[in-house]
Amino acid sequence: MDQEAKDLLMRGATQLGVELTSAQLGKFALFAAELRKWNHKINLTAITTEREIALKHFVDSLSLCRAVGKGGRLLDLGSGGGFPVIPFAILHPKSEAVSVDAVEKKIIFQRHVGRLLGLSYFQAIHARGEELAGRFAGHFDWVVSRAFSDIPTFVHMALPLLAPSGTIIAMKGQAGREEAETSGPALEILGVEIRQVMEFPLPFSGDKRSLIVMGRKNAS
Repeated sequence: MDQEAKDLLMRGATQLGVELTSAQLGKFALFAAELRKWNHKINLTAITTEREIALKHFVDSLSLCRAVGKGGRLLDLGSGGGFPVIPFAILHPKSEAVSVDAVEKKIIFQRHVGRLLGLSYFQAIHARGEELAGRFAGHFDWVVSRAFSDIPTFVHMALPLLAPSGTIIAMKGQAGREEAETSGPALEILGVEIRQVMEFPLPFSGDKRSLIVMGRKNAS
């Protein structure tokens, strides 16, 4: 990343309550470089400039920290190019971070980045979310997705993988609250409640974002 993009990432992270170290900033810069390089060969993202990657991928992913304050076992369903799971793994290098996507070329890219950045507790799996229950039943403290699917579909897939007192977070845009409200009846059937809807503008761009924070009813 050029200096402008690095400055935007640092300042954007600070506005979200995240202070990046120089080592972490270096990992983000390397991630961005690999993303742009690989994108010439395989279609990972339509966001390709250094400024856009810093703001629309990295800062956007770091907004998850508003709901996930500390580490824990995290699963990212439908992670695409590795967002938000790889930024999470950079911030929490000793927390288990598992990425799942059905598109194999994206998982191959993520594995490459994980090795390059030395993310020892990061794992990228080529599978559909429905296929994980046998291996990871009740395992994760956090199950997250970023614009992956509608909320009920995501929650239905996440529940078998969630620890008893775990949390599900759907990262959405400006219509997040409306979608959460219309999802209420379906979530009721699944035994899930919406605990919080966090709405905020992304630093610099001002784009509206929502974090829909959910969990099992009566979870301890």
